[in-house]
Amino acid sequence: MEKKTLISNNQSGKMANKLGLCKRFNLDVTKPLFSFIGRLVYEKGADLLPDIFYKALLKGEINILILGSGDIKVEAELKSLNIPFKNSYASYIGYNENLAHQIYAGSDFLLMPSRVEPCGLNQMYALRYGTIPVVRRTGGLKDTVIDIGDGGFGICHDEASIEDVVYSIDRAVRLYQNGKEFDKIRKRCMQIDHSWDLSIQEYLSLYKSINQ
Repeated sequence: MEKKTLISNNQSGKMANKLGLCKRFNLDVTKPLFSFIGRLVYEKGADLLPDIFYKALLKGEINILILGSGDIKVEAELKSLNIPFKNSYASYIGYNENLAHQIYAGSDFLLMPSRVEPCGLNQMYALRYGTIPVVRRTGGLKDTVIDIGDGGFGICHDEASIEDVVYSIDRAVRLYQNGKEFDKIRKRCMQIDHSWDLSIQEYLSLYKSINQ
């Protein structure tokens, strides 16, 4: 009974955060909410975002919320999408730690189309909040996110390209529409342990095996 209550609380908590975000940014709460949080720089694939968002939003199936700052040209292009997609897209250009955590908590999917990602923390934050990461297979993203097609809990693509990311968004939408499977993947995300407690035990086990 306690486990069912915990799951119920997680689901209601996600919805409460999503409702708050959608109300604040005038988005449709019935649609899947995709977010991007981070620096708007080449290494993060930020230059691809305006075209990715435009193509994905034209289908009318999703919301997108972005929080970040960086390249001035990219910032301007992202701001320009606020007008044609005012009910399904919003951008917050700048840094806001509290808002970042609200977005992690309220989003359904987190986009990380990085060209370079030595480690990556955003995807691990997202997993703890039950937000499914949509990532490029590179660096730490490849190490920490397994595709749902391989029995995992994320959606992965190989290239930092507009086409690959839009296709991954389409996959995410199909997952969202399959409510039962979507809830199962979300619960799996929240159960993943990336804490130092687990890492320490793995290091100790390796150390002991070497010294036997």
